[in-house]
Amino acid sequence: MLTKRIIACLDVAAGRVVKGVQFQELRDAGDPAELAAAHAEAGADEIVLLDVKATQENRATLIDTVRATARQIFIPFTVGGGIRSIDDAAAVFDAGADKISINSAALATPALITCIADRYGSQAVILAIDAKRTGSTAYFEAYVNGGKKPAGRDAVAWAREATQRGAGEILLTSMDCDGTRAGFDCELTREVSQSVSIPVIASGGGGDAQSFADVFQNGCADAALAASIFHFGLRSLSNLKRDLQRAGIPMRWPC
Repeated sequence: MLTKRIIACLDVAAGRVVKGVQFQELRDAGDPAELAAAHAEAGADEIVLLDVKATQENRATLIDTVRATARQIFIPFTVGGGIRSIDDAAAVFDAGADKISINSAALATPALITCIADRYGSQAVILAIDAKRTGSTAYFEAYVNGGKKPAGRDAVAWAREATQRGAGEILLTSMDCDGTRAGFDCELTREVSQSVSIPVIASGGGGDAQSFADVFQNGCADAALAASIFHFGLRSLSNLKRDLQRAGIPMRWPC
């Protein structure tokens, strides 16, 4: 069985790592480069840096922040936020990213997925989907602009289309669970995982070891991403991996 990945996420605004609940009330969590290095040393399999204000502020990714963070780590590094063109992607790759994550721009121009995949390979293109339940139904709608605006697209159908267009991985965030530490949305994750042939990263709601075990076992996730539980010392990344290994979840170990 393939090992499951634990990914540490750095949501960055104005050059600082921030974290909130359900995309609201962001609070400072520290310096991106320092936190990335600490998470890598603790055993993170990958680091994801998301410039959460870039799309809302209609600007490019903070390249200096990307470059400084890339210099501190030697594990796979993904960067998202503000990537609207092949030139934007090229600048992020040149700054040290191994993969790029696109969300709003991909929904606006789906051909961008194929354009970047053709140049850098599908393995370097992650489609980020911020999804929210609509009413009391199991319909999940994709959102854009940092979760501010509904896109009018079914998240599962969009994941399938993006796969066909060349995305190599899905970063799937449950907006309902984000920052709550109450567990991932296993139903959402399972629906997407079973609808595509590429890896799915579950995001939103990570808390105790059981929540991670649930999303791997019941949500069929290939990886799970978390932020605040690592940034604020609420959960040791290395201890989390030990607990998951004991629960029968294959981990990359030792760190």
